Amino acid sequence: MSTGGSTRAASRTSAGQAPAPRSAAPSRAAGLVVALVVLVAIALLSIAVGARSIPLGTVVDALFHRDGSDSSYVVWSIRVPRTLIGIAVGASLGVAGALMQALTRNPLADPGLLGINAGAATAAALSVGVLGVTDLRAFVWFAFLGAAIAGFVLYVIAGRGGSSPVRLALAGTAVSAALTGLTQAMTLLDTQTLDQMRFWTVGSLERADGGTLVRVLPFLVAGVLLALFLARPLNALALGDEAGKSLGAHLGRTRGLTLLAVTLLAGAATAAVGPLVFVGLAVPHMVRAITGPDQRWVLPYCALLAPALLLLADVLGRVIAKEEIDVGVVTALLGAPLFIALVRRTKVARS
Repeated sequence: MSTGGSTRAASRTSAGQAPAPRSAAPSRAAGLVVALVVLVAIALLSIAVGARSIPLGTVVDALFHRDGSDSSYVVWSIRVPRTLIGIAVGASLGVAGALMQALTRNPLADPGLLGINAGAATAAALSVGVLGVTDLRAFVWFAFLGAAIAGFVLYVIAGRGGSSPVRLALAGTAVSAALTGLTQAMTLLDTQTLDQMRFWTVGSLERADGGTLVRVLPFLVAGVLLALFLARPLNALALGDEAGKSLGAHLGRTRGLTLLAVTLLAGAATAAVGPLVFVGLAVPHMVRAITGPDQRWVLPYCALLAPALLLLADVLGRVIAKEEIDVGVVTALLGAPLFIALVRRTKVARS
């Protein structure tokens, strides 16, 4: 082997990026197949379970034969759109959470850390309080626009691409606090805004429909594709700025594109169903326990397991009480103990 090749191999090995054993890739690929099967099973459960329980056999038959029956109507008009929006939003939040933790090198980061959720909420409140918007179809566009503006403001404040993970996280916290205060002021001073916002801010799949999915899906797909493209440079940045540069990663470009991907994913997901907490925080941790830190595997696993978790929480919200509980409440109840455990056991990156 040439001297240059030996040096590069040694650098990768010393940095913790040594090639995985040959058996690792097939096992991870098999794990992806298992994750896909789990997601499909929970999706079928989501379609079958509700205020009106439908036998699984009837659900499968209705999926392949739309016969105009009551069961077919419930499946296709209510539960399939709800399940599809859950899959799209869950995948987006899971991938956005993994990107956030890689970008800031903070294992406790989630999509809300950058102020994206707060930007969506502020724009939504403005659209209701100032423009009198009541149509959910228009509401979604305003919320996504607010998320995009918040992402741009953060990009400017933190410096081009974010000068460091710490500065990026601090700027995101400041933007989020300012926007949250503005939103709360508007909702307290305007009862109409409060009435419209209180349902959206809880986070729910129930009020989203097929039209909502169509509106946000292009942004979600673009965000996922961009995230997969960024997997290799994010692996390099995980070693530190200097090591990342030596491996050929462009720091500013990688951080800027990652911020764009998080804005597309978290912004569109929040606009569609409201802010959902802990999905983007919890799933990347579970995934890394299976795959290790390699983003080339972390991101696809998150795209499958995060929607499975979100749909499962949605199903639990339908059955644990007489009245349906919004999925945002269920994810908060499940995620809070996990977050406390992570805070107690994890050392947050400081540089």
